[in-house]
Amino acid sequence: MKSPNPPAGLRVEHAPEPLGVGTATPRLSWRLPEGASVQVSCVIEMESNSQVHRFAQDCDAHILVPWPAEPLASGQAVRWRVQVVTDTGRSAWSEWHRFETGVLDNTEWRARWIGPDEDAEVPGVDRRVWHLRTAFEVPGPVRSARLYTTAHGVYEAFLNGERVGDRELSPGTTSYAATLDVQAHDVTDQLRPGANALCALLSDGWYRGRNGAFQQANQWGDRTAFFAELRITCADGESLIVTTDESWRAAPSQITRADLMSGEARDLRLPLHPLESEHRPVETVTPATETLGWSAAPAVRRVEEIRPVSVTEFAPGRHLVDLGQNISGWIRIAGLGPAGTALKLYHGEHLGPEGDLTTAHLDSDAPGMPRVRFQQMDEVVSAGRPDEVFEPRHTVHGFQYVRVEGHPGPLTPDDVTGVVVHSDLRRTGQFRCSNDDLNRFYEAAVWSFRGNAVDVPTDCPTRERAGWTGDFQLYAPTAAFLYDIAGFGARWLRAVADEQLPDGRVVNISPSTPPERDSNPMLDAITGSAGWGDAAVVVPWILYTAYGDERVLRDQWDSMAAWVDFQTRSAREKRHQSRIDRSPEPAAHEQYLWDGTFHWGEWTEPKTRLDDGTWVDPAMSDPAAWFSADKGEIGTAYFYLSVITLARIADVLGKKKQASAYRDLAEQIRNAWRTEYLSADGRVTSHSQAGYVRALAFGLAPEHLREAVAGHLAQLVGDAGDHLTTGFLATPLLLPVLADVGRDDLAYRLLLQRTYPSWLAMTDRGATTVWESWEGVDEDGNASGSLNHYSKGAVIHFLHTHTAGIRLQEESPAYRRFIVQPVPGGGLTWAEASLDSAYGTIATRWDVDGDRFSLEVRVPPGSSARVILPNGREHDARPGTSTWSCALTRP
Repeated sequence: MKSPNPPAGLRVEHAPEPLGVGTATPRLSWRLPEGASVQVSCVIEMESNSQVHRFAQDCDAHILVPWPAEPLASGQAVRWRVQVVTDTGRSAWSEWHRFETGVLDNTEWRARWIGPDEDAEVPGVDRRVWHLRTAFEVPGPVRSARLYTTAHGVYEAFLNGERVGDRELSPGTTSYAATLDVQAHDVTDQLRPGANALCALLSDGWYRGRNGAFQQANQWGDRTAFFAELRITCADGESLIVTTDESWRAAPSQITRADLMSGEARDLRLPLHPLESEHRPVETVTPATETLGWSAAPAVRRVEEIRPVSVTEFAPGRHLVDLGQNISGWIRIAGLGPAGTALKLYHGEHLGPEGDLTTAHLDSDAPGMPRVRFQQMDEVVSAGRPDEVFEPRHTVHGFQYVRVEGHPGPLTPDDVTGVVVHSDLRRTGQFRCSNDDLNRFYEAAVWSFRGNAVDVPTDCPTRERAGWTGDFQLYAPTAAFLYDIAGFGARWLRAVADEQLPDGRVVNISPSTPPERDSNPMLDAITGSAGWGDAAVVVPWILYTAYGDERVLRDQWDSMAAWVDFQTRSAREKRHQSRIDRSPEPAAHEQYLWDGTFHWGEWTEPKTRLDDGTWVDPAMSDPAAWFSADKGEIGTAYFYLSVITLARIADVLGKKKQASAYRDLAEQIRNAWRTEYLSADGRVTSHSQAGYVRALAFGLAPEHLREAVAGHLAQLVGDAGDHLTTGFLATPLLLPVLADVGRDDLAYRLLLQRTYPSWLAMTDRGATTVWESWEGVDEDGNASGSLNHYSKGAVIHFLHTHTAGIRLQEESPAYRRFIVQPVPGGGLTWAEASLDSAYGTIATRWDVDGDRFSLEVRVPPGSSARVILPNGREHDARPGTSTWSCALTRP
């Protein structure tokens, strides 16, 4: 029997047809034909270097299958396809797919690092963009050409005046002293026989530009540099290589100022590519690292365009543009006015009570430090050409509104386009329901992640733009449902490991600039916190369970073990002062309490208000007391989470001895937590919603006390008037915990709460992204903190896992076998969700008609599901679409 349906979705290291694969033995994946439950065998056919090979295997694996052939060489192109035998028969052959390796051995590079001679430039941080250039001859028609590029800074490459590729802000940010990624471009069609020119625009980027809340420049170095190698094969077989070297020349470009944070300025009266006579010799530059690598993460691109909902002239020469959506990106503006017209474009995410753009809420201050003003401002001087357009490419902004100053008018929505810029992640997850308010908040949460996925996961796209570990630790499960973050997450974890301190501490921000890690006593004192450093263990596990990729566990093993070693030493050797005061000699269990080093704690809990309306922030109002407070209950809970997770990881990797040791350690930690922080009646010492949430979510509460612990949690929610009091760490866990202990009614009341503090209060006040703090915009229209922080938006994963019911089973990674267990409630009459998993599309849809519940489930080929209906009945679902119904009653 032969099935006409071929395998589909062929991928190489998580990407469909990658150029620049960074390993000689890439793993292969494909999806089975529709209706197939299991693969019995497969045949992989490969064509490379004019040779064809077939590899037959008797196996059921079709996700991340080990490379079956000899290791590949640098720059080797491969064409491959697959045929499978499943329980439905032999399939047709798949379509051919292609990929190509990058330069796999750093000793093969012939290019040198070069940069402009900037000695004559005025020092400062508002620096111009340089134009680098070389000319070369191609002896005849080109068969293939690959351009490999990277930089200290941000670059755009051009061949014969045409921009190379569609990447933005390349090469992105990284731990420059450890690893720097190269980008590969197919430029075959951009070359011509005879004279050719290769050029680049080079700006400060993350390497030399402003970084972090206090906008410090030159954090990685004070010299930008460019690296390029163009490998050409002519039709007659002749090869040549063009590289960056001393023969290149540099000139100031039309971009007179460029900084990722503060903005870009262009004088369009100057040429984009200066004349050859205006160039001067370059200098060779010593690189930050000799290690050049390759990333499986998708590039940053212009992924969407938005037409403004309004453009209003509120004063002569002053217009306000409203995109209707808070985004990461920039605007493209046409109709720039007569030659010499100078425009200033101020970007922000909020309008003050008077209706004008404000960014005052994004200014930064800290105890003992001066306030740093935040501003995102682009400038352009018109050349007066009728088709003239300004679009920056060496900066990126977080904004919904733009104040345009200096435009002679009229300026209309047809003249302005919002350009959404972020990592080009493949969307995998969707959700909708009968409640439009929930749908609106869901989209706001999605937009928040989009705005904070510019090359690395960040806290906000404005004030800090920093890869805070705690933010991604708690949002990663949500992100892994919404998007394919396999390569994106693995690349970020490499930075986490690169920057881990010798004592095992994980820095708060990755990538993190050297001064933050090496020479700042204040930052050193607040490094190594529970909930933040635990990202080193939690995030690899999330990626493994979502995508079935054991390599990320192997790659991060040393980092994970070092972090747990730090936790273990800290618990054993450090005691909080309150416990020392209680008893100079520690009790036996105290060696497992992680209470003697710094922790951020729950963070950003709802603030209280004084009679005059002033918000009280415990951390800012009394920093010393907040810093020295005992946060051991939280620290020990996360100590347990990391250790028990590392035990599971050791199981997966076959490290039996380590798995047993970590499991024993985890049990000691849990017993210590119970001894110190849990009473016989199920009361947690902190008596906080967050404390009870962790006790239940992490498995700290013993089975016989779970009901009592859940009762205390429910009581606190009720005492708060059906409001939450959780902050940063516990908020994503709150609703799932309530639903799992049978209080889904309370979970939905919290989810649909409209008064402060709540999620819907944000969208009721106009939010199109999720706020950093619950107080983001007050009733008078005043903003505080970032209005685009994805962390509190992690709650939408409850809609995926509980409302729609799509649940991952950790013991069956990549959703090979999963659970569908919807929890209807909140007055919803229908809900639906889908997930494009490694095996294919999972989808659920349920409807409530009176007291009748109906459910439709789609299971992809190669997967199966356990379906649990609201009445407790269980069913097995095989590939295809199945339906069930039941009375809407409790089991």
